[in-house]
Amino acid sequence: MKKTPTLHQRHDDAQTGAAYSGGNTTGKNILVCGSVAFDTIAVFEGHFKEHILAESIQSLSVSFFVPTMRKEYGGCAGNIAYNLSLLGASAVPVGMVGPDASDYIEYMQRLGINTRHVQVLDDMFTPQCFITTDLDNNQIASFHPGAMLQSAQNDWGDTRAAWGIVAPDSKDGMFAHARRFKSQGIPFVFDLGQAMPLFDGEDLRQMLELADIVTANDYEASIIVQRTGLSMTEIAGSLRAVVVTRGAEGSTLYENGTETHVPAIKAEQVVDPTGCGDAHRAGLLHGLVQGWTLQQSCCLANVMGAFKIASKGPQNHQPSRDQISEALQRHYGIKLSLA
Repeated sequence: MKKTPTLHQRHDDAQTGAAYSGGNTTGKNILVCGSVAFDTIAVFEGHFKEHILAESIQSLSVSFFVPTMRKEYGGCAGNIAYNLSLLGASAVPVGMVGPDASDYIEYMQRLGINTRHVQVLDDMFTPQCFITTDLDNNQIASFHPGAMLQSAQNDWGDTRAAWGIVAPDSKDGMFAHARRFKSQGIPFVFDLGQAMPLFDGEDLRQMLELADIVTANDYEASIIVQRTGLSMTEIAGSLRAVVVTRGAEGSTLYENGTETHVPAIKAEQVVDPTGCGDAHRAGLLHGLVQGWTLQQSCCLANVMGAFKIASKGPQNHQPSRDQISEALQRHYGIKLSLA
């Protein structure tokens, strides 16, 4: 799978300009653990709710005609690393791929992303996500894990980092990475995301004991509450913070016994939600590494999500750092250097 030459050319040209740097401008690594995958995205030009009926859910058999389809670089670790590169951060993705990912690895390297911990397994496919989106931006996805099933073996060794994230991956891999972070004293964000079906209540409670910050969308948050029997406020009480994203309604920050609403910014256009959560996590992580407050970091996270949703695919938005800074100041009155 190859991206369009124009996209690659734009990235190559941008590396020579002042607005973009994929290198380590902060001097602080962010270990990004999660899937490095291909996304096949199809668009159903209708509404799922008109075809998936509650009274027929017990014998579901539906087919969607999808005249538009594209294949993208994706995966949670890949998407987060991409967004961190837009911010000039030093992203180090930790993921497992197959030999079919050679072009993806080269692409990340052209962006200045450190791929030393993207391991290739010769006898397995790269993880692949198949996503169908309707006109309401609802999604139905299926995922082939491939090499991701061996992610627990991917040890970053003595690579040092200021922050990390455990994003959706194999369950064993997510626990292995979380324990590595804990043993090395590296603070990390736990992002349950699409791994939600893999974690029961006890699993979640164990992960909460290891993590420093938990991020989830509002639906995932409700599942965490249901499975653990703990409220978001109670969960946040044992962590540094919990961040719950709520789409167009913004996000909620639970920190130090308080609940803070961080309003969303209106995107220029709503094109594709794929990868918005990963863009949000990148903004949050970059703010944390810069030493910003959590509320300021959540504002940057919202900005990154807004830029992402205005573009098709998880890695095709290309705002410069000047544009990101301007949006941050215009919508939130925050004037902080991203460098």
